[in-house]
Amino acid sequence: MTNLIRRDLIIQKSQLYLFIPCILFFIFAGTHLPAFFIFVFAGFFIPINAYSYDEKAETNILLNSLPYTRTQIIASRYIGAIFYMAVSIGIAIVLFSLFNRAFTWADIGIGIGITLTLFAIAFPLFYLLKPGHIGTAIVIGFVLMVVLSQVTMTFLEEHLTSIVQFLSSASTPALYISSAGIIIMLYAASWLFSQMIYQRKAF
Repeated sequence: MTNLIRRDLIIQKSQLYLFIPCILFFIFAGTHLPAFFIFVFAGFFIPINAYSYDEKAETNILLNSLPYTRTQIIASRYIGAIFYMAVSIGIAIVLFSLFNRAFTWADIGIGIGITLTLFAIAFPLFYLLKPGHIGTAIVIGFVLMVVLSQVTMTFLEEHLTSIVQFLSSASTPALYISSAGIIIMLYAASWLFSQMIYQRKAF
């Protein structure tokens, strides 16, 4: 299974040359952007590129001809995503420090949380949708996220006082632990859902 995780890095060598320049672009040109956004981009880069490559090359046909079980293939995707997210965010932290761009541990935590949530939503789509439709789904997903964010902002403005009172009544460790627990459960549920889809899928 380690070789499956390494494969995601090998198949996109040319795209990896764009990784650090993109992070530096956001650091220098995107100073108005919140730091956690850059961490999300960094964590999302390698795993999503690997999925996109596999969709174009129909790699799943080849993978299923190799001596790996479908459970191992899905496990390598989810474990590999966490591994490459951690490495990528680590590189982003080094670049932030080298160029004196301010960030906090909260930015890192929020970036990790959002990235894992996006993985949990996106990964099953790569197995559920037909090849060629995933790009469209991602575009629609981003549009829906923008619409939902506007609705959320409206809701927060209307109920801000009660929400602030609730959050202030809860301790910071409790909020972090509960948020982490929800994200872990969501990621685990996504893993199981993807495995169910992949086990029944014909290649």
